[in-house]
This record gives sequence, structure tokens and C-alpha cells, in this order.
Amino acid sequence: MDLSGLQKELLELLSDGAFHSGSELAAILNSTRTAIWKQIKGFKHLGIDVAAVSGKGYRLPYAMDLLNEISITSNLQPAVKALLTRFHVYDEIDSTSNYLINDAAATSGTVCLAECQSAGRGRTGKNWVSPFGTNIYLSILWRFESGVASISGLSLAMGVAVVRALKRYRLVGLGLKWPNDILCNHRKLGGILIEVRGDILGPCMVIVGLGLNCQMPSKSGNLISQSWVDLEQILGSARPNRNVLVAQLLNEIFPIISNFDEIGLEPYLSEWRSKDCMVGRQASLTLGNQQIRGRIEGIDDLGMIILQTDSQGRQSFASGEVSFNLDCPHEPVA
Repeated sequence: MDLSGLQKELLELLSDGAFHSGSELAAILNSTRTAIWKQIKGFKHLGIDVAAVSGKGYRLPYAMDLLNEISITSNLQPAVKALLTRFHVYDEIDSTSNYLINDAAATSGTVCLAECQSAGRGRTGKNWVSPFGTNIYLSILWRFESGVASISGLSLAMGVAVVRALKRYRLVGLGLKWPNDILCNHRKLGGILIEVRGDILGPCMVIVGLGLNCQMPSKSGNLISQSWVDLEQILGSARPNRNVLVAQLLNEIFPIISNFDEIGLEPYLSEWRSKDCMVGRQASLTLGNQQIRGRIEGIDDLGMIILQTDSQGRQSFASGEVSFNLDCPHEPVA
């Protein structure tokens, strides 16, 4: 679902976070004060709370960097532009990844972004809280001809790409949690979800979904069950514009995903390990109904997590859900 033309123009005027009177908005948009009031009421279904103060007018609770295709693509590197085949930006959608999964005509290099998601998801079917106009909800489709086996470890390589994009902002405590979480000072900043459709040995389609917290409203943050952080908390006024950040993420992701089936995970292992925030921790790995406890000893060369257990010794696992106590003392990630 997309906003009407009038709603989008209105939201763009309010996106600076300052007060605007109904008369001012009506004059700019060649409308009436009553029509403006009705349109603003319509924002509530998106979870946008517009303050209305007598004598001052209307104001958003915070400034918004609304997504803009031209602003994003103008910041892409030429080589990445050449790989980008289709670009979709929606105001509201159930899930950017769902959209690409159901788009039979989607080719490698198709990108989908949304201002908000009604059914965003993380690993193990968990809901991904997706308020309007504040964070990044991004999915990329790529088709591989050599089968699912050739893309083993892709989620780890995508984590490296995200870290590369964020490092330019000099975030202290940036880390990676196997297999797909982006942390900052051990609080969740973002997550990656890889979904695959196709054959083990034949052609397959991969959807890389990325959620990144930029400016999470406290009301939405209260719905998140784990410890989280956003770029606003970390960087304050130095937080990057969302359009610029999306372009920087694509500039790092596309070169990796476009030839991953040829070069694999090996070139990215050392970078991933340098940001591994789990090494040395006591943790639990959940596999279906089984829970395995042990000490995490990093990842092997295939990207599998290594767990040192009392009963079975040193073991590697290709899948599973890892949990550990974030409050335990641990060497900070540089």
C-alpha cells in the first residue's frame, strides 16, 4: 500500500520535525485546512503520531529521512548501478522479502525497500518491528546457477558488508553474532535473513533481507523482546541520512553477492572473525527441540559455529539459534 499523492506531499513537508500551521500546509498544497486535518488523521494507521498544538500547528515527533529512489541511486558506485536491475520503494508493505519471493519476474539485482512493514520477520519466524520512516527494511534478490551448496556462508559475508558500510561512522563496539546479527556494544543494531528457493545442485534464488535500526521510536522499541540499540542513540546528530546509508549498504553488498558463488566465504573470514562478539562465551545452541551448551570458539572455515562441550568435545554446527548472557563480562569489540 502506498500513500496518496497529497499524503506524501504532506508528510514530506512535516518531515523536518518542525511545526507547520494548517493554513500554511493548506496554502502550499492548494488544499483546505479541513482536508489537511483529515489526511493527518489518516497517518495513524501507519503508527505516525502527529502532534497538533493550538497556535502552532502540526509536527512529527521527530524529523524523518523519507526514502527517495533518486537520492539513493545517485550515491551508488557505477559498478553497483550496473548490477542493479529493478528498484522498488514502498510506503507500506507486508514484507520486502515476501514481495521479492512472490515476484516471478524479478531478476538478479532487484531491490525492494519500504518505509514500514506490517509483517516483517526475523529468524525462526520472529516478528521484525518495522515502524514507519525510521529504520531500514531492505531486501535484495540474486539468482545463482550453481546451487544452494555454492552459497554456504553467505549470511556471514553479508554481515561483513554491513559492517564495512557502518565502519565509516566509527561506531565503537560494532560486532557480529553468528550467523546473522549486527550488534553494537552487545545490543542488537540489525539483522540479516537469508531465504533460498531452488535446487541443491541447480539454479536457486536467494533473498537477502536486512533490517537496521536507525531511529527506533520508543513506543515501537517497547515491543522488542531483546536488548537493542539504534544509530540515533549511538551517533546522535551524526546519524547518517537513511538514503545515503542505503546506498552505502548496496555499495558493499552488491560486489560480494554478485560473485559469491565463485569465490565463496574465504575472503571474508578474517573480517568476520575480527568482529566476532561471541568467542569465549558460554552459550546455548538450540537445534529443534535439542539444546546444546558449551563454550563458543569462533567459526570454522566453512562458516559453521564451533562449540566446545563437556560431553562431546569440540563440535561444528551449520545451523541453530545461539543465546548467551549479554551482561557477562567480555572483551569489547574494537
